[in-house]
Amino acid sequence: MINKPILKKVGVIGLGYVGLPLAMSFGKVKNFLVYGFDNDKFKVKSIERGKSYISHISSSKIKTFIKKNKVSDNFSFISELDIIFLCLPTPLKKGNKPDLSYIKNCIKIITPYLRKGQAISLESSTYPGTTDEIIVKKLKKKFNIGNEFNIIYSPEREDPGNKIKMNLIPKVVSGYTKKCEKIANFYYSKIFNNVVLAKDLKTAEFSKILENVYRSINIGLINEIKTIADKMNLDIFDIIKVAATKPFGFVPFYPGPGVGGHCIPLDPFYLTWKAKKFGINTKFIKIAHQINSDMKIWIISKMEDKLKIIKNKKILIIGISYKKNVDDCRESPSLNIISELQKKGANVSYHDPYVEKIPETRKYKIDLKSMELNKKNLQNFDCILILTDHDNINYKLIKNNSKLIFDSRGIFKTSKNILRV
Repeated sequence: MINKPILKKVGVIGLGYVGLPLAMSFGKVKNFLVYGFDNDKFKVKSIERGKSYISHISSSKIKTFIKKNKVSDNFSFISELDIIFLCLPTPLKKGNKPDLSYIKNCIKIITPYLRKGQAISLESSTYPGTTDEIIVKKLKKKFNIGNEFNIIYSPEREDPGNKIKMNLIPKVVSGYTKKCEKIANFYYSKIFNNVVLAKDLKTAEFSKILENVYRSINIGLINEIKTIADKMNLDIFDIIKVAATKPFGFVPFYPGPGVGGHCIPLDPFYLTWKAKKFGINTKFIKIAHQINSDMKIWIISKMEDKLKIIKNKKILIIGISYKKNVDDCRESPSLNIISELQKKGANVSYHDPYVEKIPETRKYKIDLKSMELNKKNLQNFDCILILTDHDNINYKLIKNNSKLIFDSRGIFKTSKNILRV
């Protein structure tokens, strides 16, 4: 008699930029059934209809996923699952303090449905100790962790717009016990080619924060160097190009209008907050954040130097999302700069092939829609400000039909009517 393969039921809570790709990857695994959960009914309905709400994920892939798998906002299905992956946001509260309410509320909601033999893996970026303090502490009251129930931490490394396939990115995993670690390795090795075992939960949590602190500080450094090079009438992009030929001891980072997204502007402050409890002042993190935040002031001051006055100037912004080739506007420096220009009385418009309308965020409510990029429209503006360097923008059209261009991404060489900012 042939034994029927055991069907593994996998749950992913949070179907955003991290959770949806993870759910879709598990959905391809033979003998795996995926349940995607989100309390956003729009996301659930969109997936059920085979419609994608994330620009770099095609609707055809959503349709393939939903043929075999399920999505719901009903968390009672949690009891049917073998493992649950939590892909939840970890924003900041006032004073740059960690906001773990999404994780706490999720655990509170799903705990009544949890049973012996299951596992939970947290993927959210957070400070070292979060998994112990929030998940282990809560579920210890119901289960013997590592025996009756398994707890895992595995930091997400999703990078929207990056063409590297997800399965080729090494996946860091950790477990509360060795048994938890083995379960983590079993599931993650189904969709990742290289699973990296961290020593413990806190080491894995810290590794994610370190990755983003590293990027934040190096971007801050290069943004500061940009201002020095500018004073010396030198091109920072030419300088980086030459320096990057060194085959050791140097990794190129590039300047821009600031930092955005769900990681770099936020995650370092999780470490700052935690470090305070040990009496440590994270100076580098604060300095980098300040430099990156001040880029908007520097860019606008460079514009004022050239234009003399911002009020009533017609300014076209190129690029709203926080990075190239994605539709993600979270913490985008473009929103900050638009807001500041509007406060100064500028008449601001924008073009972004990925962002049809500027979404309302926690900080900004900007009522603008993307305008068509054509010769007539371009010639109608006093200046163009390039903030996000999407690949599918006609830069030749911009160059040939613009009176004045301010370029924060190194698209063009400096000339009489093109200034690097």
